[in-house]
Amino acid sequence: MSFWKTTRFDIDLSRPRIMGIVNVTPDSFSDGGQHADTASALRHAEQLLREGADLLDIGGESTRPGSPALPLHEELARVLPLLREAVKLGVPISVDTYKPEVMAAALDAGADIINDIWALRRASESGGASALDVVGAHPSCGVCLMHMHRDPQSMQTAPMEGDAVPQVRGFLRQAATALQARGVSASRIVLDPGIGFGKTVAQNFALLARQAELLADGYPLLVGWSRKSSLGKALQGEAPAPLPPAQRMIGSVAAALMAVERGARIVRVHDVRETAEALAVWRQLQPVPPH
Repeated sequence: MSFWKTTRFDIDLSRPRIMGIVNVTPDSFSDGGQHADTASALRHAEQLLREGADLLDIGGESTRPGSPALPLHEELARVLPLLREAVKLGVPISVDTYKPEVMAAALDAGADIINDIWALRRASESGGASALDVVGAHPSCGVCLMHMHRDPQSMQTAPMEGDAVPQVRGFLRQAATALQARGVSASRIVLDPGIGFGKTVAQNFALLARQAELLADGYPLLVGWSRKSSLGKALQGEAPAPLPPAQRMIGSVAAALMAVERGARIVRVHDVRETAEALAVWRQLQPVPPH
């Protein structure tokens, strides 16, 4: 049986888990401004749990294509008040950040998981511990290492070239190896191919079609297809423009279901209830484990 070891919880990955997205941001690509204060974000988090989320991912900085970097003090002011309340909800809490200072503060406040789009490559703004240092020094937190080509400001103006699958797999393997060299056990590490982060539409769908190749190194996979622009383009049909994020729910659920069918253990989603219902149907087709 596979578990993702985190600060307070060993998350059983023998069945797929739903990570609900809680953005405390005014400018995220899909739900910016909807839950931008602590009280409304906490209500949203509680609603996602009622709808079937197994864990929550709190983010204070938008990393949509072209988004500007957020000052450190502002990200801390957005994330920490919500985090202090969310850790009381009785489920694993992840913090979506690439700044070492935010990671350290979040772990001090009781966060279970660090979810980093930069895969712990960022240095401290103040010359302190790097992201790799912060997570490497923590005795028990879980971590999700994501692949991103370039940075949020430029990733879609100059996306990857060539076959993305071996490039993504090689990068993630290297990032996981570097973390294990700091003494972090493999059981604390989950990998994310970074759908939409510097990839073309064809490359994103290749990562889904050939997801088994990403699983070959033995780490659980967390996948975030929810409302991504590649789905908007796939759903566009004869329309002059891709469907906007709010109209990509059905495509998002379909992509999450296909990712799980191909071996993903965690799906990061906005539409928790709909994803939970789809997975409930999927589970009816799975063999009953022996007692």
